[in-house]
This record gives sequence, structure tokens and C-alpha cells, in this order.
Amino acid sequence: MRGLHVTHNTERLLLQTTIALACLVPIGGGALGVIFGAALLDHGRDLDLDSHFRYLSGLLLGIGCGLLSTLRDLEKYKSRFTLLAGIVAVGGFSRLLSVVLDGWPAASTQFALVMELVVAPLLWLWRRRVSTGPR
Repeated sequence: MRGLHVTHNTERLLLQTTIALACLVPIGGGALGVIFGAALLDHGRDLDLDSHFRYLSGLLLGIGCGLLSTLRDLEKYKSRFTLLAGIVAVGGFSRLLSVVLDGWPAASTQFALVMELVVAPLLWLWRRRVSTGPR
């Protein structure tokens, strides 16, 4: 039985589609955080916490939009993609420190941790592989 042969263009399209779908997480989560603030966490009302939560949510929204902006030309925007994926991973390691110090968070936060420490680096590696050209 012959193996599945995927052309370079098909693989590029699969990567772009996967990145676009993955971007829904930071864009959606960031937008919800900006709109609803810390009330999403249901931990009472603290103005400083709410302000900080909305600020960080805005950064998350910006990161998602920034990653999305690389889709048209993966080679041209490789530095932007690398920087943003690296920022996502740094955030994931910061979240992992919280797990070590305070224990496991809710399932939605565990999902975010997987996106930050597994999905983002894998997408970066895949983007790098696709950008090197046809095999």
C-alpha cells in the first residue's frame, strides 16, 4: 500500500487552516476577556484585577490577530510568527509555574496550557518545515 502523498501546496494550506483555527482560541478568549473582564472568572469584583484582566485579554486578542496576520505569506512573516509563538510559550511556562505552586486549575485553563506549551510550539515547527520548501 502506498503512503499518502501530500503536496507542498496542500501541506501549506493545511498548516494555514490549522493556524487559523488555533487563532480562534486567543482571539475569542481575548475578546471575551476585554468585554466581560474578570467577571468571567466569577471571583467577585476588584477594579484593579478587572483592569489587569482586561489589559492581558487585550494582549491575548492582539497576539491572536498577529498570528492570523501571518497566514497570507508564511515566509515573509516568519519572524513575526516566531516572536508571537514564543510569547505564547512564555505565557504557558508562566501558567505552568502557577500549576507547580498552586495546583491544577479549571479544565478551560488546562486547555489553554496545552495550546500554549504544545500546540503553539508544534505549529511553529510545522511552519518552519513548510517554509523550507518542497521536499
